[in-house]
Amino acid sequence: MLKNRTNGFNPNVFFPASIGIIALLIFAAVAPEHANRLFQQIQDSIVINGSWFYVLSVAVILVLVVYLGASRYGDIKLGRDHDEPEYSRLTWLSMLFAAGMGIGLMFFGVAEPVMHYLSPPTEQANTVEAAKEAMKMTFFHWGFHAWAIYAVVALILAYFAYRHDLPLTLRSALYPLIGDRIYGWSGHWVDIFAVVSTVFGVATSLGFGATQVNSGFNHLFGLNIGLTEQLSIMFVVTLLAMLSVASGLDKGIRRLSELNMILAVALLTLVLILGPTVFLMQAFVQNTGAYLSDMVRNTFNLFAYERSDWIGGWTIFYWGWWLAWAPFVGLFIARISRGRTIREFVLGVLMIPTAFTLMWMTFFGNSAIDLILNKEVSEIATAVNNDAAVALFIFIEQLPAAQIISILATLMIVVFFVTSCDSGAMVVNMLCSNGDNDTAIWQRVYWAAGVGVVAAILLMAGGLNGLQTMTIASALPFSIVLLISMIGLIKALRVEAYKKESLQTNLTLQQQHAEKESWKERLTNIISFPNRGAVSYFLETTVKSAFDEVIHTLDENQIKAKFEQDDESIVLTVFHGDEHDFIYGVYRRQHQQPEFALPNVESIDNNDEHSYYRAEVHLSEGGQDYDVMGWSKLALINDVIDQYQRHQHFLHLLR
Repeated sequence: MLKNRTNGFNPNVFFPASIGIIALLIFAAVAPEHANRLFQQIQDSIVINGSWFYVLSVAVILVLVVYLGASRYGDIKLGRDHDEPEYSRLTWLSMLFAAGMGIGLMFFGVAEPVMHYLSPPTEQANTVEAAKEAMKMTFFHWGFHAWAIYAVVALILAYFAYRHDLPLTLRSALYPLIGDRIYGWSGHWVDIFAVVSTVFGVATSLGFGATQVNSGFNHLFGLNIGLTEQLSIMFVVTLLAMLSVASGLDKGIRRLSELNMILAVALLTLVLILGPTVFLMQAFVQNTGAYLSDMVRNTFNLFAYERSDWIGGWTIFYWGWWLAWAPFVGLFIARISRGRTIREFVLGVLMIPTAFTLMWMTFFGNSAIDLILNKEVSEIATAVNNDAAVALFIFIEQLPAAQIISILATLMIVVFFVTSCDSGAMVVNMLCSNGDNDTAIWQRVYWAAGVGVVAAILLMAGGLNGLQTMTIASALPFSIVLLISMIGLIKALRVEAYKKESLQTNLTLQQQHAEKESWKERLTNIISFPNRGAVSYFLETTVKSAFDEVIHTLDENQIKAKFEQDDESIVLTVFHGDEHDFIYGVYRRQHQQPEFALPNVESIDNNDEHSYYRAEVHLSEGGQDYDVMGWSKLALINDVIDQYQRHQHFLHLLR
């Protein structure tokens, strides 16, 4: 069993990451033109020489995620077998969607489809065929591939953190490659890279977002467009993010994410109802079909024969951007996904957000293109070419109740920015605290404020473009590490499959109750509902005595074993050197009495007349959901031996 060896504040990541951020910030602020030129040269070189690698990597990622969700590995939990999800499905989906790409949809929902319509990769511009291709390429950039990148990073981190007790930081993805060295400087450098990448990724988005919000406020309320206004917007967003991250995940980020989802559904519904409703539903179905039917061709299309610059400006840019954001978004999704099976996780992270994203792009994008193509509303096209942020508001002006919808959209933009900023600060704080989110408030506030300060300095110095390019260029080394980590994940899941196979193998087992117990005694054990004291006494006497005898016999055969005891459990561990240890624990667990239970003085707990306790067996994978309360010592010993025999069979399958 792997162990999380560190907890709390990690100075080996915090201070080097802070110094690295300051150094890059000074470089980008003092010499923005030189920084822009240098980072752009790096990015151009990657597009020219490495575009094939990006395309192939993203294709492999998508195939792997779909395979994991559909395969036998889909039943494996991201956590112990007995873990339950921390958040409801709706809350979970709201949080991962808000952190994933919620703000992007607000600005590109109208802008990108119109951009492709005005300048399509292969079709003639301003035609029906251009409109079809525009929607198909928009779906391609915002669909399954983007969410698969987030999903695979989150899967790797959540699996090793919750299943194997490794830190919930990026370093844990390297455990299959370097083993325990993740706890040294090899692991520290990985987390430092993730911190720097996340801070600059969120900061550049915040900086560009401030200019876009300023444009929207100018269009709506006549607010001047200028540096002072943009810095003021950034200050307010950062202050709100600091308050949110200080209040914690369950209060701040969770509530904002739920508000985001409510506002998003409301805005989407209004656009559908007030726009060409039937046409939009038809377009959604047809766009989805075109996207799915051409997915393989578009996935591997590098425009090698056409020698087009289009792929570098669009597809490779997007793949690099999603990969660059993957450490941040993936870690956040992993943090909120404990207790879900891999199949449920894939459905939730890949399928449902993609469906919502494609619906959003259809309702906004097709509506905007329809206005340009059929109603000659040229202002939208002009806005997209001049200032993409204003395009959303120009589009909304064409709808009934435009003022109300514009205010709703503006509120959504602000809330989305706050959510991105505070979730980014939370992730960076976790990276600097060995995966622990329950840290001192100053740490969380430090990173939320830091993102705002970095964005403000870059905005004033004109260094946003250079840092954005640098962030995207960092996706290349990360994608290499990610592909290797995926191999490690598959190997670890194969071990899990062998473990499940060994537990289900039909071995010749001895009777659980080897002693001659009467059927009345067995029935009494089954229908009784013991209190806390009765189960505690059972652990202290029968279980402890059974473990003592097992350990004694193992010692006689030169096999090291021991048990550990606390207020809630007694856990037996049999050590197997470099192979997987055998762990068998009995835990006292509280449950609600079923309605048919007849309360009596001996069975009800003094603190809660509706609860009772069980002595539940936990193996290394977690709770096995069966109760041994009332078993005899010999029966319990036989159960330990049965499970140990299965474990030996599991080790045999691995060899």
